[in-house]
Amino acid sequence: MKPSRVLLIASAIASLAAATLAASAAEGEAAQEKCYGIAKAGQNDCGTARHSCAGKATRDRDPADWKMVPKGTCEKMGGKLTEPDAKSAKGK
Repeated sequence: MKPSRVLLIASAIASLAAATLAASAAEGEAAQEKCYGIAKAGQNDCGTARHSCAGKATRDRDPADWKMVPKGTCEKMGGKLTEPDAKSAKGK
């Protein structure tokens, strides 16, 4: 085979592999959901009204902190799928 043809085939294979990986990553994200009230101190996935960053939770199972979990597992772990209202989050 000519070098240009080998390069063309290798590029096509690489493109297919990249597309497959991108589709798998999108599927993985879609199979996740936010779960409030299960994060341990320092293991939350995002900020809240009290802090601005992931990993900044100061106590275990704070109702305002959340983690991404596989879809369908949040409530089994004792968490909630909805964000607590501002009044109850401040009072705890």
